[in-house]
Amino acid sequence: MNITIKAGEREVAATLQDSAAARDFMSLLPLTLVLEDYGDTEKISPLPGKLSAAGAPSVGKPFRGAIAYYAPWGNLCIFRKDFRPSGGLVILGSLDGDGLKALDVPGKLRVTIDVKR
Repeated sequence: MNITIKAGEREVAATLQDSAAARDFMSLLPLTLVLEDYGDTEKISPLPGKLSAAGAPSVGKPFRGAIAYYAPWGNLCIFRKDFRPSGGLVILGSLDGDGLKALDVPGKLRVTIDVKR
C-alpha cells in the first residue's frame, strides 16, 4: 500500500504494510496533520480516531524512517532515529528512499498524507 506525505513543496513516498492498523490508517486518508517533535527521536501527531492493533505484536521495534502508531496515545509517529522496542507501538510501514530528509526538520511541520495516485 503506497502513500505520499506532502510537506510544503516536498513530497515523500512511503509504503505501508498489509496489516489491520495500516488498513485503518488508509481509511482515514487524505489527512492533514501537524507533526511535532517528540524528543529528538520522532515526529508525532494525534489521529482523528483509533486504529485496530489486531494481529500486531505487543512490542514494536522502531527504526529511522519508520511510520508507526502508538496505540496508548492514538498518535501517528514518524521516527527520525532508531529507538528501543516499545510496548503498544505498531509499525505501519516506512518512508521510501531518502524521504526522511523532507521531514527531518526541527519544530512543527504541517503535512498532508494521501493514497499514492
